[in-house]
Amino acid sequence: MTEHTTHGSDLEGVDPSAGKGVLFLAVLIVVGAIMAVFILMNRSVEGPLVVETEPEPISVPTQIVTLQSAFVVEEKFTGLVTPSRTSQLGFTNGGRIQSLRVDIGDQIQRGQTLATLDTRTLQAQLAAAEAQVREAVAGHALAQVTVTRQQALFAKGHIAKQSVDEARAQADTAQARISAVEANAQAIKVQIDLSRITAPFAGTITKRQVDEGAIAAPGQPIFELVETGALEARIGLTATLTQKLEPGTVYTLTSDQGPVEATLRSSTGVIDLTQRTITSIFDIVEPELIAAGSVVRLSLPQEIPTRGVWLPVSALTESDRGLWSVYAAREVEGAYRAEPGLVEIIHQTGEAVYVRGALRDGDQVIVDGLQRITPNQPVTPNLDASLTAASLSQE
Repeated sequence: MTEHTTHGSDLEGVDPSAGKGVLFLAVLIVVGAIMAVFILMNRSVEGPLVVETEPEPISVPTQIVTLQSAFVVEEKFTGLVTPSRTSQLGFTNGGRIQSLRVDIGDQIQRGQTLATLDTRTLQAQLAAAEAQVREAVAGHALAQVTVTRQQALFAKGHIAKQSVDEARAQADTAQARISAVEANAQAIKVQIDLSRITAPFAGTITKRQVDEGAIAAPGQPIFELVETGALEARIGLTATLTQKLEPGTVYTLTSDQGPVEATLRSSTGVIDLTQRTITSIFDIVEPELIAAGSVVRLSLPQEIPTRGVWLPVSALTESDRGLWSVYAAREVEGAYRAEPGLVEIIHQTGEAVYVRGALRDGDQVIVDGLQRITPNQPVTPNLDASLTAASLSQE
């Protein structure tokens, strides 16, 4: 009886929660074993089971590229339209300005009188000089009569030959006096003529420096005259391009007022040390179409010997180290895949770029929608016939 009582008391001392923990652990072991058996049954000889689904090819626009040995770019050179002639007009001799007959902005004809000086003093000097001329002429006439008389007397033997020689000398002296006083009168006439400013060519008055009544110094600029009927453009070009241009050829310049035709007159042939260019001078064919001071540009094609291809900008995606990537749709095992390649931009014009890099002749380059493309993605190329190297290079 005593032993039976003791055994019953031991069973009553076991904790029920401990039994539940053991049961939960046993369940986890069974579940883990079942999962391990499932994995082992589905394990392939090449590794763990990977469930992959081949994505459907997407349609992409492409351009077939052809490698070029060089590309042509339009280089633009800027110049300024200037008048062929610009003159600072003034009086040769100083004096008081009597009249100014034109003003700023006036259109002037060649030979037109622009301003005059007060010439009253010169007119008086001219009158005196002309009187001296008349006096000298009268004296010479008298001397000639004397010579005739002396020759008649000498022929009759009434006088010596020396008297005839003296009469002739006096006549010659009178003739010399006529020349002297006529030269003096002519000099005064020249001074009077120089007391007015005349236009050396047709043009426009752009400056007026003085007013009537002012005392003008000799050579002081009174007007600035610009020849608006003849304009020229001076454009700095590279030495290589200058050699290709032909004098007498008409070229088209562009300006804010539109296209302007100009004929190449000449080139200086000297390289400007600051700009490293040679100045070429073009005569504007129709100067009325453009204003002096306008900026004009000359576009000339230049070939750059660099191997590459033309692509639209949309065909590029940014890559590492300052380079760019393109995707080519290449056939692999009967299907097209997008294969990436690095390229370098050589030149850009508008929406087109000239690049060199990992491209081959005949590649179909994906030209748009690169945000949907991943390396080696299946694609269906859709050739865009409108995209060609010629069309891109002209953009």
